[in-house]
Amino acid sequence: MGAGRTELLMHLFGAWGRRISGRVELAGNLLRAGRPEKILRSGLALVSEDRRRYGLVIEQSVGFNLSLSALRTLTSLGFVNRSKEFGRNDALFRSMRVKAPDLDAPVGKLSGGNQQKVVLGRALMTDPRVVFLDEPTRGIDVGAKVEIYELINQLTDAGKAVVLVSSELPELIGMSDRILMLHEGRITGEFARREATQERLMEAALGHSNSAISNRQ
Repeated sequence: MGAGRTELLMHLFGAWGRRISGRVELAGNLLRAGRPEKILRSGLALVSEDRRRYGLVIEQSVGFNLSLSALRTLTSLGFVNRSKEFGRNDALFRSMRVKAPDLDAPVGKLSGGNQQKVVLGRALMTDPRVVFLDEPTRGIDVGAKVEIYELINQLTDAGKAVVLVSSELPELIGMSDRILMLHEGRITGEFARREATQERLMEAALGHSNSAISNRQ
């Protein structure tokens, strides 16, 4: 906490701060700083840690929230194609196994785990190449966590890149191919899956750079 993880993701997504240095490349192409709607069209999507504040329009329906970020692909001559919208929403609703009566159910009435599925579904509706997941399992029960993990694995199996932020070390070790640890906004550790242990991750989190970084520099 306080290392700058959330701020980094939100900045890359165009929702926080001003670029003063550095460059971002996506698939070898320079990705310039821009507003979130521009970043979405570039192939990045963000699932915020604060789903009720940034991820959902809490008083609206499941269907409204699922398609909200993808309306550009569902609109013709300024009008939303309701049939196309329902078809895509319904397919995602079923594939993600959202536990709700139907697409018209108020998203604010769902459990935390099912709300998180809707937030993730909303991001996937934009067909991203890279998905930023900021604490995606915070505040949800064990069963919902397992389902979120399964969805993450499905994304990587489909060729999507996933950047996962988590404060749970077992989650990081179990889900990641590569782990970067931040301390006060700087990378202090980089680990392949086989190198990662809770002890080494904690050491890096406290600001002690590891040899994996120095060897790569």
